[in-house]
Parts: sequence; structure tokens; C-alpha cells
Amino acid sequence: MPARILIVEDEILVAMELEAILEDLGYISVGIAPDMPTALELATLKPDLALVDLNLRDGLTGPEIGKCLSGEHQATVLFITANPRVLGNGIAGTIGVLTKPTDLEEVTAAVQYALRVKKGDAAAVPPASLRLFG
Repeated sequence: MPARILIVEDEILVAMELEAILEDLGYISVGIAPDMPTALELATLKPDLALVDLNLRDGLTGPEIGKCLSGEHQATVLFITANPRVLGNGIAGTIGVLTKPTDLEEVTAAVQYALRVKKGDAAAVPPASLRLFG
């Protein structure tokens, strides 16, 4: 069964491009969330992975969304942001951060890595473009 992925991004063109990339790779998009209320509503659809930007329509809510998705909803969380320093040493329970702008290869490699880690694959090697937390 293909992985289910939530996109938390308020720039609709960026979000739609991510969604197209993921669907071309055979994954299922559970939706695009431009803010915290929408992200938490879509989280009830049980995504395997969430790609989360930091600054959204309702402000700097991405870190809080990441905590909630990785904790309460048990989704694997990967941040994608132009401001990775905001995350400091990371947020407990989340994988890491990709710095925008990204490209098809970076997104593909990071998503594949995150999903392998979620399945417990200890041999998974992170792509160079992904800064891991922890």
C-alpha cells in the first residue's frame, strides 16, 4: 500500500508542485494544509509522513504542527523551509529539515529516507541535503 503524505504549505504553487512530485512517485496525498487548523483536521486521515513548512498562513505555526503530528498523530515529520535555523537543534520526534529551495531529487531522496526510517530500516542512509535532528 502506498504511503499517505500530508503537505503543510501555504504557498499553493509550491504545495501543488510537491503534491505532483509525490503522486508521480506513487504516493497518496491526503491533502494540502495552509495553516494549523487544516493540518490538524487532515491529520485525522492518518498520514504516514508530513512535509511541513514553518511559516504558514497563520504565522510561525509549523514547529507546533510538527510536534503535534509526530506526537499525537504518530506521523513521521520532515520540515521543508527556507529558514531552517528557526528549528535550532530540531524538534523531538521529527526527522529533520530540507532547506528551500529544493529540487525533485532532494525531495524524492528525503521522502524515501523518511519512509524507510518509519518502517524501522536501520540501514537507511540520509541524503546529503537533509539535516537530521537528534
